[in-house]
Amino acid sequence: MKFCFVLYSFIRIFALGYLKIGEVKKRKLFCEISPFTYRLSMEKEILKRRIRDFFRNTHFAKKRVATSLPVLVYRHNSLIRRRLGNVNMQLQENKATNLALAVVHIDGLLIRPGETFSVWKLIGRTSKQKGYKEGLTITKGQPTQGIGGGLCQLSNLIHWMVLHSELTITEHHHHDGIDLFPDFGRQIPFGTGTSISYNYIDYRVRNDTTNTYQLRLRVDEEYLRGELRAIEHQPHSFHIHAENEHFSREGGVVYRNGEVWRDVIDCVTGRCVDSQLIRTNHATVMYNYSLS
Repeated sequence: MKFCFVLYSFIRIFALGYLKIGEVKKRKLFCEISPFTYRLSMEKEILKRRIRDFFRNTHFAKKRVATSLPVLVYRHNSLIRRRLGNVNMQLQENKATNLALAVVHIDGLLIRPGETFSVWKLIGRTSKQKGYKEGLTITKGQPTQGIGGGLCQLSNLIHWMVLHSELTITEHHHHDGIDLFPDFGRQIPFGTGTSISYNYIDYRVRNDTTNTYQLRLRVDEEYLRGELRAIEHQPHSFHIHAENEHFSREGGVVYRNGEVWRDVIDCVTGRCVDSQLIRTNHATVMYNYSLS
């Protein structure tokens, strides 16, 4: 990894010097020069994340147990094979394989007080050698494919369950600013998804409570199934809902707009004690949509 970082620095200096030779109307980013420099930039970010984690005193959740904790906090099932525009359905089949490989590293995980859950700390780097296949990925706002693609569905599911808990989200990345596909059997509000890429774009959650939580995950023929469980009942329940959803046209571009709110409900009285705006959407629609 040290060699990669030195090589990255050398090539970057060379590339920037090359770009200064001629007149360039719009200078490319280093990662945009070629697939090689893009890959090198990724490895630099991976190394930076490893260095940060090494020097930070973060206690990552690692212990997994086979038995389920007694209290069900929230349960959700996510359909695996969905038709997404013109995306090759074989990528959906490959995603099923990728999800099945990934969940075994998380299922049964305990997130004890003071611990942080990290998707990539548990799954690790995906590769052909580990059995991962080409799946759907999003690069520069466009659908593409890559080894281990489709694991965003796993982080999406976990995030949706976490939103119904007292856990603290410490790292969350959106597929920011784009609406790639028309709705197909959508069950949760638009804008509650996540983006992950090994290891520098992660999804992380910290347990700041005195309760212990647990993630249960499995894949069957149709669904990615998840449960968030705990030792004790939570003092609050949570209701996530969308408001003010609409499409608009601005300068010839269609946008999807809306807000995502989280209501905090006292489990004893049943009253809403707080309402939190957790997301404002203003996303460019990437498919044909008629404002009629």
